[in-house]
Parts: sequence; structure tokens; C-alpha cells
Amino acid sequence: MSRIGKAEVEHVAGLAQLELDEAAKERLVHEMGDILAYMDQLNALDTTNVEPMMHALEMTNVFREDCVGESLPREEALRNAPNHDEEYFIVPKILEGGNA
Repeated sequence: MSRIGKAEVEHVAGLAQLELDEAAKERLVHEMGDILAYMDQLNALDTTNVEPMMHALEMTNVFREDCVGESLPREEALRNAPNHDEEYFIVPKILEGGNA
């Protein structure tokens, strides 16, 4: 017997702001029940000697070193700007109030 009923599917769909037709609700009752059954299988495994991990594969930082380099000359940076005043980019004001 499934631990998931139509009421639970409707509740989850409401939380996700989804509108489901009756066929989709019935399909999800079975699919969510299958997911919970699989979780029961996983919960039955002995994991006492298994270290918790964030990922199944060992991952390393792929970022480059943060090194100071040459800056782009101002004229080159402003060359393709649609609107500038030879020193700064000019953009539309999007915030109201305050002394920014």
C-alpha cells in the first residue's frame, strides 16, 4: 500500500503552485510512492562505517588563482558602450530615493 495519496500530491502541487489534472495526480501518486519505496531500500542499508559526503565523487576547486593583472584601458572599455561621457558608463537610474 502506498504511503502517498491524492491529498498529499495535491498538497505538494499547491506548495509548488502547480495545477494538475486528475491523470497527472494519479500518475504522481504512483511515482511518489515508488520514490518513497526506494528511499526505504536506501534507509535499510548499513551505513555505520560510511563517512558523510557532499558528492559521490571527490571534487576539487577548479578556480584559478586570483592574481592582479593588467587592467583594460578606459578608452577600450568604453568603446562599445552605448552611452558614456569619456570617463564613465552612463546607465538609466533604477533606484529611487537615498543618497547613493
